[in-house]
Amino acid sequence: MSSRKRGMAHAGRRTSEDGVESSISEAAAVLAKCQHAIAFTGAGISVESGIPDFRSPGGLWERFDPVEYAHISTFLRDPERSWEMFLAVEQIIEEAAANAAHRALAELEREGVLGAVVTQNIDGLHQAAGSTVVHEFHGTHAELHCVDCGRRYGRERVLETIPPHCSCGQALKPAVVLFGEAIPAGVSEAAFSDADACDGLLVVGTSALVFPAAQIPYQVAGREKPVIVVDREPTPLTREVSCLYLRGTAGEILPRLVTEIMAKRAGGETPSVASGGFGGQEQVPG
Repeated sequence: MSSRKRGMAHAGRRTSEDGVESSISEAAAVLAKCQHAIAFTGAGISVESGIPDFRSPGGLWERFDPVEYAHISTFLRDPERSWEMFLAVEQIIEEAAANAAHRALAELEREGVLGAVVTQNIDGLHQAAGSTVVHEFHGTHAELHCVDCGRRYGRERVLETIPPHCSCGQALKPAVVLFGEAIPAGVSEAAFSDADACDGLLVVGTSALVFPAAQIPYQVAGREKPVIVVDREPTPLTREVSCLYLRGTAGEILPRLVTEIMAKRAGGETPSVASGGFGGQEQVPG
């Protein structure tokens, strides 16, 4: 994982921060026409499930320095130390449940609007809500992984000993991408392939600061496909790409968005999304 870098310039920074109802209606009209939109999600969608953003005040990184605890070199040198953090994450995830926003995205998949979810989260809540095509860019805490032989195990192995060990003798870690590790090639290829093929992007609860995952909205915007951002506050993304911004929590906005999409599909109110889909929207100076 890495921090910010940009692969392209982006002109035309269109956002909408006034009139949540009209913005939801406009976003719904665009998404209702989509045949293979994708969702790109981050920590913000799981905050309402009780999982704090690790980077926010009070988050995990205040208790565990990520450079010290969440780097692959630390795990290889001192797995017991890394497991102090892994167990804290495990407890948080075990107490969490999918919320209305996760369920709304699963509903959009069932209705044929979303073709996939690309998530930076490791909590498995999209699958718990019913989403079936989920690209977990940063891995999953639901399984354990051996960095030596590649074997995977279920969480139940954590109950045996800390740190748990593979049958080959190597200490196991959660199947998450630590700092200093590469994104699994298959996941990355699938996510960027969907970004290349999608006809719309719904960004939920991420400021898109951690690359390479954060390249996805810029890639879709560069193809002049509609990008819709749902977040409590404006983010660098809302200032840097052409998008429709829906201000609010994911659990508040997404269920209303689904209702609007279904109503528009039923009534045939579906505009073309061949290029952008936000005709007549005010442009905000950068």
